[in-house]
Amino acid sequence: MNANMFTLKNYNILVTGGSKGIGKATVELFLELGANVIFTARNKEEIEKLEKELSLKYKNVQGIIADVTNKEAVEKVKERIQTTWGKLDVLVNNAGTNIRKPTVEYSEEEYQFIIDTNVKAPFMISKAFYPLLLKSFYPSIVNVASVAGLFDVKTGSPYGISKAGMLQMTRNLAVEWAFHGIRVNSVSPWFTETSLTENLLQDVEKIAQVISRTPLKRVAKPKEMATTIAFLAMQASSYITGQNIIVDGGMTANAF
Repeated sequence: MNANMFTLKNYNILVTGGSKGIGKATVELFLELGANVIFTARNKEEIEKLEKELSLKYKNVQGIIADVTNKEAVEKVKERIQTTWGKLDVLVNNAGTNIRKPTVEYSEEEYQFIIDTNVKAPFMISKAFYPLLLKSFYPSIVNVASVAGLFDVKTGSPYGISKAGMLQMTRNLAVEWAFHGIRVNSVSPWFTETSLTENLLQDVEKIAQVISRTPLKRVAKPKEMATTIAFLAMQASSYITGQNIIVDGGMTANAF
């Protein structure tokens, strides 16, 4: 088997929401694997801190302040990639958000914020970067979804709705864009140690419920999601498209 299929050396990759959690772990792993990486985040301080940290070891990484729900911001990122690389090999739609509360307590603005961030933004970003992906020899999109898009995991109905939408978008784009060689897949994490879950994971009762449903008896580390994302970006997964890989420590296989 060709070992080059298991590398990302010289790939040009964009990771949205790349300053913390799963996004940060993915940026770091991509760099370890030899990729050129541009990542986005809304927080200037987070970007500057991570850029400073990574630049001590890597020269092929850039952070850009961008709200992925803002069309003008996305266009600026596109312009940067066009100027820097001229093409895009891999797009990782990782930026996401959540607000946890009972359904009847959501305001219309809160609902729309979650939908815009988790569904509309990845759709518009994928559409915006389509021309640059067409210039790649091995184009791929990896969407970071959630098991909440498949099951009720008591994390808020708008979040579940948004991630279910992302999963269907993955399937639709995979079929539509296969003719052009663009593979589109998704990764669905279970509870992972990120800023979105840190408060919940400090709740003794809640963490006990999560662990009881998880055969591996622990929550995931961000890098355990990053490794799956990286695999889907590699040529090693060249015949995989339209698929959702659930990374959940066995939770969805557990009937109890």
